[in-house]
Amino acid sequence: MASAKLNVAGAGVFGLACAWELLRRGQPVQVFEAARIGAGSSGGHVGALAPHAPENWNPKKQIQLDALIGAHDWWAEVARVGGTDPGYARTGRIQPVAEGAEDRMRERIAASKVNWPDWAGMELTDGPQAGLVPVSPSGLWLIDRLTARISPRRAGAALAAAIRAKGGEIIEGTPAPDAPAIWATGVAGLAPFGGNGVKGQSALLAFDAGDQPQVFADGLHIVPHSDGTVAIGSTSERDATDTGTDHQLDELIAKARLYCPALADAPVVDRWAGIRPRAKSRAPIVGAWPGRPGHYVANGGFKIGLAMAPAAAGMLADLILEGRDRIPEGFRPPMAAD
Repeated sequence: MASAKLNVAGAGVFGLACAWELLRRGQPVQVFEAARIGAGSSGGHVGALAPHAPENWNPKKQIQLDALIGAHDWWAEVARVGGTDPGYARTGRIQPVAEGAEDRMRERIAASKVNWPDWAGMELTDGPQAGLVPVSPSGLWLIDRLTARISPRRAGAALAAAIRAKGGEIIEGTPAPDAPAIWATGVAGLAPFGGNGVKGQSALLAFDAGDQPQVFADGLHIVPHSDGTVAIGSTSERDATDTGTDHQLDELIAKARLYCPALADAPVVDRWAGIRPRAKSRAPIVGAWPGRPGHYVANGGFKIGLAMAPAAAGMLADLILEGRDRIPEGFRPPMAAD
């Protein structure tokens, strides 16, 4: 294990998670951030730590499942060391079932019994006990107990506090030097590996739903947080490059109010837009940077970055500190374009 500090470029959730994982294993780090903590796509609102569908199982889904199962203890240690609450809770999820989709949902439930732990399994119900019950055209709802939530901004603050408490350094307003490092710079660092940025917009509503399950309906996440807000998100705009909010967010908020009438009069307290890094394969990019000894990549979190960050950090720490490579082929950085 090296005694010299290892550089980490980027203070989004991937960069901070990597720095924290290295520190907790005894490796000194310093984090360079060109702007501020959570300035990019890690600074949004939603924080839905939701699993992939349990059918058509693959290594990406297994890694995310393992990360979701381990998230409670991982984030609890972050909170304990840094003294800052990341807003994590495993509160579950409820989804309305479309008419005619009942058999498909039963097949999904059967797959969850095979691929998920017993306690996390899905089930159908016609009488959900939840604060935000979405309108269901079939009169049925699919629920699971695996889905969790985290506050993206509070998660970044909690990781930063834990890193500093362990003696790590975070240097904001300063790009990383061109030296060996873990490169977790989001869209700005994605170009050499293909992929693209996808704009997302989200909103926070003032509505206290406590620890009620989050809602997933027609591609929309509605996530109650512990601070008396509900997050609504998000859009997926592949050709947009600006970071302003617009009518598409208004439509998203209206859609959320339609699905969950309890939100009808909840005021909007914040609006956000950012560009999320989407790798060409849609799997996160994790591993050694080809052709650049001592350089590593953690990027492409896209919509599952908060869920996958502990897993990406763990795999990189194993590789860097122990020489143990357990990174799936589909996650490895491709050879960078000239």
